[in-house]
Amino acid sequence: MLDILGFLKVIVQRGINLAIRDAITSDPYVVIHIGQQKLKTHVIKRNCNPVWNEVLIFSIKDPNVSINLAVYDKDTFTLDDQMGMAEIDLKPYIAALKMAKGLHNLPNSCALKRIQPNQNNCLANESSIIWENGKITQDMRIKLKNVECGELLIQLDWNETPNCKGLESEVMHGPWNPIKPQTHHTRRHH
Repeated sequence: MLDILGFLKVIVQRGINLAIRDAITSDPYVVIHIGQQKLKTHVIKRNCNPVWNEVLIFSIKDPNVSINLAVYDKDTFTLDDQMGMAEIDLKPYIAALKMAKGLHNLPNSCALKRIQPNQNNCLANESSIIWENGKITQDMRIKLKNVECGELLIQLDWNETPNCKGLESEVMHGPWNPIKPQTHHTRRHH
């Protein structure tokens, strides 16, 4: 686990106006790839506005990795139909996590960073990276590509355990963070 920086929880909340792939509806599920890891939600039958609220947890070794997601319609006798895809750049979220290392006195619901939608990020609207009760999360409304319609609501949540390498950064100082980092001294016995 020493090469793992931390764990990224991707909370797949719900789909909005997903494409119809069966006669009048779809049976959607979401597949997410991060690096070599692949996880998927369960299938929700006959629903183009499904609510999953599923937590998928990925170990992150490379802070430059992207989240690749795809939505599919489950079919019984044929290959599953694709209902859109998206690529999410993790770098803005990772940068906010690094910036916030050592911050302890921020008010709840404090926005650390706001990301505007553009042609490269698949966001349907502005996404904020928020400090809430000591946790840093990012809620996103993702516009699916290569499909006539459909959006996903997801949330990112970072977790580190004592065995993780962690995100390395310098502690930022300022009026918002009066706590000074501790200096560790190592004693050697001869």
